[in-house]
Amino acid sequence: MFKAKPITSWDIIEKDVIDEIIFRTDKPRNRLMLELMARGRMRVGEVLKLSPNDVQGRKLILRDPKSGKRREHVFIPQKVADRLKEYIRDKSIQPDQRVFPICYESARTTVKKAGEKVGIRLRPHDLRRFAATYASRSGVPIEIVSKVILRHANLSTTQIYLGKVSDTEAMRWIENLYA
Repeated sequence: MFKAKPITSWDIIEKDVIDEIIFRTDKPRNRLMLELMARGRMRVGEVLKLSPNDVQGRKLILRDPKSGKRREHVFIPQKVADRLKEYIRDKSIQPDQRVFPICYESARTTVKKAGEKVGIRLRPHDLRRFAATYASRSGVPIEIVSKVILRHANLSTTQIYLGKVSDTEAMRWIENLYA
């Protein structure tokens, strides 16, 4: 008998908490990985596959993404792009080498420890979920959040990411809309 999975809801991590997590991360590699997940909206696997050949300024090429397409691209903030370029140069990473040559479990542990520094339970996908929620709550149209930021095929997938809206937040939006 078919049984539908229950819809999972997540606590929404605020921007200042994400900024604090990134700020408190001392190791450049780890900080850059966190920024690519939180500010670049990348999945941990996409971050780990990244090579210098995939970096084209603020545009990153994702080869063999989860969508099944041959390639997709991600746009990142200029400051993150500059730090990524500097990291690649400082570490003398060759064009076809991985920028972050660690395994998935090491990346997951890095994210978990970063969250522990500010007293929260943090998983890699929480950073991507934060990026979607932050964009949506900042007024970015849902279609852009879905198709460009998260690169989802369906809006319904994106809606799962956006978390619950508290009564306080709902009232604030209504007040801003009709004030």
